[in-house]
Parts: sequence; C-alpha cells; structure tokens
Amino acid sequence: MSKRVVIDPITRIEGHLRIEVELDANNVINKAWASSTLFRGLEIIMKGRTPYDVGLLMQRICGVCTSSHYLCGTLAVEDAINAQVPLNAKYIRSLILTTLQLHDHIVHFYILHGLDWIDVVSALSADPAKAATEAMKYSATPMAAGEGDLRAAQEKVQGLVNTGKLGPFANAYWGNKTYKFTPEQNLIGLSHYLKALEIQRIAAECMAVWGGKNPHPQSIVVGGVTCVRDMLDPARLQEFKQKYQHVADFVERAYQADILMAAAAYGKAPSVLGGCNVDTFMCSESILLNPDENLFVSGVIRNKDLSKAEKVDINLIAEDVTHAWYDANKPQHPYDGTTIPEHTPFIERDTIVGKRPTINEAGKYSWVKSPRYNGDPVEVGPLATMVVNYAQGNPRVTPIVNEFLKQTGLPAGALFTTLGRTAGRMLHTLTISRYGLETFESMVHNLNSDHTTYIEPAIDPDKEYKGVGIIEAPRGFLSHWLRIKNAKVENYQAVVPTTWNAGPIDGNGKVGPYEASLVGLHLEDPKKPLEVLRVIHSFDPCMACSVHVMDYKGQSLSEFRIPAQAM
Repeated sequence: MSKRVVIDPITRIEGHLRIEVELDANNVINKAWASSTLFRGLEIIMKGRTPYDVGLLMQRICGVCTSSHYLCGTLAVEDAINAQVPLNAKYIRSLILTTLQLHDHIVHFYILHGLDWIDVVSALSADPAKAATEAMKYSATPMAAGEGDLRAAQEKVQGLVNTGKLGPFANAYWGNKTYKFTPEQNLIGLSHYLKALEIQRIAAECMAVWGGKNPHPQSIVVGGVTCVRDMLDPARLQEFKQKYQHVADFVERAYQADILMAAAAYGKAPSVLGGCNVDTFMCSESILLNPDENLFVSGVIRNKDLSKAEKVDINLIAEDVTHAWYDANKPQHPYDGTTIPEHTPFIERDTIVGKRPTINEAGKYSWVKSPRYNGDPVEVGPLATMVVNYAQGNPRVTPIVNEFLKQTGLPAGALFTTLGRTAGRMLHTLTISRYGLETFESMVHNLNSDHTTYIEPAIDPDKEYKGVGIIEAPRGFLSHWLRIKNAKVENYQAVVPTTWNAGPIDGNGKVGPYEASLVGLHLEDPKKPLEVLRVIHSFDPCMACSVHVMDYKGQSLSEFRIPAQAM
C-alpha cells in the first residue's frame, strides 16, 4: 500500500515550502508535490507606480538574493525606454552581482545545505589529528589548517551541546544512514561551516562597497549608478579587491575541497545519484568582463545533451496556472501575464498527515506558477549555467569542469544528479572567484579616460513601452517584464528561478524540476526523510522570491489603507 509523507515547512530555505510525497511498499517515492503556501503579489503593488521606483520596490521580494531583483527590475525599465547606461555603471553592476553570487553560494552550501551532507553529531567523536591529515587529501593548503583549528571547532560545538542550546544544529536527522562522511570528514566540513559565517560577512562587505549597504543596496538607478565617489577612491578600490581575494581564497581552499570530499564519499550513494529528472536546462548571459565579453553566455540544452546548445528565445516563455492558486484560462507570456489570486484550501480527504489534509493533486495546490519554455519544464540555476556553458565550450568554464571530473573520476553525466547539482554550484562559484576580478581590472583601466556613471533617462508620457530585464541570479534565470503607459507601470511580471524549479504540474501533466527530482528516490527512514531535504535543498529554494504572505488558516494578517494622494 502507498503512504504519504509530508514535510511542512521545509526549513533552512528562504520562505515556506511544503513537500509531500507518496511512497510505495518499498519506501520509494512514486509521486511528489511541491506547494508554496505564501502569496507574493508584488506585481499588483507595482501597477500605477513610476518606473523609476521599480528596482527599489522589486528588490524587496527577497533579502537573500538581495540585489538581483533590484538590478533586473532596473534593466527592464531601461530596456523599455531604451535608456543608455555608461560602461563604468555596467562594470559596477557586474561587481555587485559577482560578489552577490559568491556570498549567496557560500551561505547556501554551508548554512542552508551543508548539514544535509555533514553529520554534526558524528563530528563530535572525530580525532582532530586524523582530520587534519584527511584534509590534505582535498587541498594542498586546506582552510582547516591543522589539528588545533579542528579541535577548536569541535570544542565550540561541543560547548553548545553541553548547554543544551543547539541553535542551528537542533531538530535535524543526525545519524541517518545516508550520511556518508567519516567522523573526521564531518569535522572538516563543520569547521568550514563555522568559518563560512565569517566569510559571508566579508562577501557582504564587498557588495556594500558599491551598493552603499547590504542587504538591499541602493546605488543602482535607471541610467546608471550613484556610487561615483567610491569608484574614484583608491582606498575603496583596494578595500574591495582585498576583501574579494579573501573570499576567493575560502572558495579555493574550503568550498572546492569539501565538494571534492563529498564526491569521494557520496560518489556511489544512490540517494544523491538521481534527483535530476527534467531534461531541459537554461541560463542567461552574466557578468561583464570587458566591453565585448561576459563570463557566462546564455543558452538552452535539451535532453541533457552536452554536445550542443541553442539560443534562448524569450518568446517561448509562458506561465501555466492550472494547479497554482491563480485565475487564468491558458498559459500566458509574461508581457501579458496576470496575477489574479484564486485560492482554494486543501480539500479534506481520508488521508491526514500531521493533522493536515494531504494535497488534492487534481486541484490547485501552490502559490507558485509553472513557467514553461516551448511547453517544457526547465531547470535553471548554477548547474544549468555550467552545463550550458560547458556545452558551448566556454574557455573559462570548460577547463574548470574538466578538472573537477578528472579529480573525482566522475563521468560528465554525473553532473545531472543531486551530487552534480551541488557540485555545479561550487563550480559556478569557483569560476566567478577566479575570473570575477577581470571586471574590476577593466573598470580601473576604463577610469583612465572615463568617469561617467550616469546618463539621464527620459520617459515620454504619450508613449507606451514594454521591456524585459534578464540576469543570472544566484538561483538561476531571472526575468522581469513590464509595460509602461502614461509614464506609469501598467503591468508587471517577475518570473524567478525558484518559480521555474518549484512550479506544480502544468495543464499538460508535465512535472516541474522539484517534483520530478524526487520520483524514484528511496527513503531509508520515512520518519527522517533526509534524502528529500538533500535533493530539494540542492536547488537552493527561495520561496520568498516566488510568493509572499498568507496565513495557513486563511485569516487576514493585516490590512493597510493608503491615502489616495500617496498613490
């Protein structure tokens, strides 16, 4: 007989996500549903606003990928009105995005996803001397530099255990049989977890050099940037470069080493060798290195074919809401998209899990829409960026991917797994850390003859405009679409990475990446479904980007009245 397992909410992510799976008699998942239980609605808020406020308002979607929506919304306005942007401003925007990627990926692996691989309880029984020797296998100069550092990390966590206040280490599935690290390997990973708390602060400071603050920088405006004094200050330039190199050093000596260690320990573990059941992958171009070159190029690959890639055709994008809590009678292109809430509660059924009714898959069950590319579900994210660029022979990406495959002994096909998705994010981070300063050097060179950071834009109130901004955010392909009429936003749609990955079944019965990734996964212990967390966390879910605020019981949380003169 089949049985249901419900994880609600899944923690260590941004926002609220419910995963429900149906198991067969052997505890193998044969069906899965991803439901986000919050409503975003920012597209509705944008209507009637001045386009010049779009970036600042839209970045409030999320405080994790903090500048992504800011930049993407600004680009959409600039595309619509054909605003000109100086080269220096483009470089600074890329530097903000570059350091955001470094920050976000480090936080994701260590703080949000790492404990799916690292058994903290096991680390407490490790021998620090043996762990120091083990660390040398994965880096010639490991971040966990010696027995003393490892012992200090172990004692710090043991101190938390002794107080009974476990903080981030509470309520986990420690001891699950699908953990594969030895105690010493767990201690290495744990020490890097603690170090990552310091490194993410330095990465955030890198962003703040150009953004003014973090989270939610405020230096990007339609037509350029406002941080000209920082750009012209040699001390600020040197501060940024030193902090960047400090973060890059952690990527090389800790993050890369830990994924190599994971590949060795988990390389034959069934729980991480599936989890990639959608065949199409898409990314946008990203990070301007010089006037003629981006670090990453855009493209689409189909059927997991690493021998070729297609150009992205944005006319093929549409959002389906058959099983999402919105009202629309057919898939909509984002330019013409609507955001009309149509919430229906889960229908009471005979099967109750955790005092909650299970999902009625025949109806609507998520606030996330289902984006499709030419009718097909698509995975986006760092893995998509790496495989699309690998397929196109990107001269900076290809050697890094080949180096990883050689070091681990894994075939290229192993990239299309949960392990591969986790490795793909590290490889994306490694590529950025090694080449991102080319943007900085290009800007410094350009400053010898050009200090321009802003060109004043203009919006004709008698004209109608439409535009799109597309960037590669930390979680993947992000696009903002708007129409402008009477110098005000007439329509706005944000199609975000987690929407691509987390959307429910569409009207043609096609399953999105989250739900597809879980089918076929065996659970060692359905009461401790660590395998589900490991797969879903590998996507780095950000439900806040997909949806915003609703109470589970359907009660109104707050009511706000805005005076007409303030609109």
